[in-house]
Amino acid sequence: MPKEKSSYKSALKVNQGIDQPTGFNPDARQHIKKSKQTEASAKELFEGIKSGNRALLSKAITMVESSLPRHQQIAQEVIELCIPIAGNSIRVGITGVPGVGKSTFIEALGIYLTKQDHKLAVLAIDPSSERTKGSILGDKTRMEDLANDPNAFIRPSPSAGSLGGVARKTKEIITLCEAAGFDIIFVETVGVGQSETAVHSMVDFFLLLMLAGAGDELQGIKRGIMEMADALVINKADGDNSEKANRAKQEYANALHLFPPASSGWAPVVQTCSSLQKAGIEEVWQSIMKYFELTKGNGYFMAKRQQQELRIMHNAIQNALQDNFYANPVIQNTLKQAEQNVKDGHTSAYQEASRLIESFYHTIKSRKD
Repeated sequence: MPKEKSSYKSALKVNQGIDQPTGFNPDARQHIKKSKQTEASAKELFEGIKSGNRALLSKAITMVESSLPRHQQIAQEVIELCIPIAGNSIRVGITGVPGVGKSTFIEALGIYLTKQDHKLAVLAIDPSSERTKGSILGDKTRMEDLANDPNAFIRPSPSAGSLGGVARKTKEIITLCEAAGFDIIFVETVGVGQSETAVHSMVDFFLLLMLAGAGDELQGIKRGIMEMADALVINKADGDNSEKANRAKQEYANALHLFPPASSGWAPVVQTCSSLQKAGIEEVWQSIMKYFELTKGNGYFMAKRQQQELRIMHNAIQNALQDNFYANPVIQNTLKQAEQNVKDGHTSAYQEASRLIESFYHTIKSRKD
């Protein structure tokens, strides 16, 4: 006898799915092509910078920071156009140990200056992660009032692992900001160390922020750059800390007398201030102006700027040679083996370096022939 069909119905049901999108957006190619076509030209960027267009200034800075050859070419053209109308600013480097209150100090001094109708650009260099190469770029959030000031422009940039935490392109960004009409440029650095010479080499005035009673653990760091400082400002001199700050002021003033006289003819000053209470901020700026009056009068100001430009030129040559060396196909093919030879102790590091350099020059000569 045949089995009867069961009337049981399963609760499982296969629903009709939807087609999955492809891995590549078909409109993306057109979008990329269109974005390249609408990219501002060097002349358009320059005209925008000259007229004070913040959006185009930011675009030009982004191109300066970009590693794309196309962007670099446009950036260099913009910089060449900007150079004749740049150079008319006061460049101040501001550094100090972490926690000294750099951002609060910059905001207090910046607002004081913008109220006097100065146009201020703050180039705040954020440290890049050695592992991910990323940066937080949070200086605008730490300087909220100044960020909303129409006479101020804050540009956080990643240090990208460059010397002293100063972005490799900072000097070029200074040129763009000067062409945009900013008459005061602040360069805020990551921290304190021997590599702060990178900051010193691109600013007119170097200001070192200090803390009172920070402990002996910081003294070794401070000594390395105290000779470069044109002013030492002890921040957070308020409340119970006022007495400590005044005592530290005297100690640092005594220490500065032991340093040899500066070639500028300027005797570094030591001052106290409270960025939160805005106390001593005006006096700090008055000291900076006295420095400029002295150094412009004795010719040191212009001589220093000329030396800075020469140093930048030599640094650019070194960077270009290094980039060309490592980008050379012959070097790329032999470098790993050379490194292994050094690791294994088959040859010395100097011998391998010499051999690689000879190979590099040989390839260049072969191309010419």
